[in-house]
Amino acid sequence: MHIIGSKILKFFIMSKPQQLTFPWNKPNKSTFDEFYFDKNNLPIKEILLSEEDLFLYGIEQTGKSFLLQSACNYLALKEKSSLYVPIKEVKQYGTGFIESLDQLNLICIDDVDLISSDQEWEIALFNLINNCFSSNCRIIFCSSINPSNINFKLKDLISRLRKIDHVELMPVKEDKLPEAIKFIANLRSINLGDKEIKYLLTYSNRSMSSLIDAINKLDDLSMQLKRKITIPLIKEII
Repeated sequence: MHIIGSKILKFFIMSKPQQLTFPWNKPNKSTFDEFYFDKNNLPIKEILLSEEDLFLYGIEQTGKSFLLQSACNYLALKEKSSLYVPIKEVKQYGTGFIESLDQLNLICIDDVDLISSDQEWEIALFNLINNCFSSNCRIIFCSSINPSNINFKLKDLISRLRKIDHVELMPVKEDKLPEAIKFIANLRSINLGDKEIKYLLTYSNRSMSSLIDAINKLDDLSMQLKRKITIPLIKEII
């Protein structure tokens, strides 16, 4: 994975297709195999593995950004080009860098609702969608807001987005959280007993992102102190 600037983007895309990263991004190893898909969200994996455009939405901390990054990494393994674009971080750079992105195989645009009511960004996004339709570049949009409720001003942009399938990523159900924690712990070869899982769920934030963060902290602390993960150890990080 390479960190590149927008001035050499066009040449780099043409010469060496893979996942691309700009200075605002950090390399990551997100993969679909490391995401807990319960019954409600399993169809989303099939859609993400397809070649269809997609608008993925859902409440915060359900793993939407992780899935976008996983989609980029998936294409990188297939020697295809992709780029993860977090609007929250890139908006300050202006719209110039997205002009040639349609040469990629995949563009994942996160927090797209943050450009609403910004005329320059709405026009740039509308043009990007049109260019991607012509070049067969796939686009995956992401937002914490239902796309029907995003206050875009450009009617043509609204029309384009309505033609893209909208899918909601649901939070993991309460009764599936223990299973989800075991799934994450097993991936990291962490020995986490039922009592410890119950305590973690009782006394910590129950969103998956918060639980994963807690598991990672427990793993680090356990290795640092050379102690098993027990309830007293959990108390030290929550």
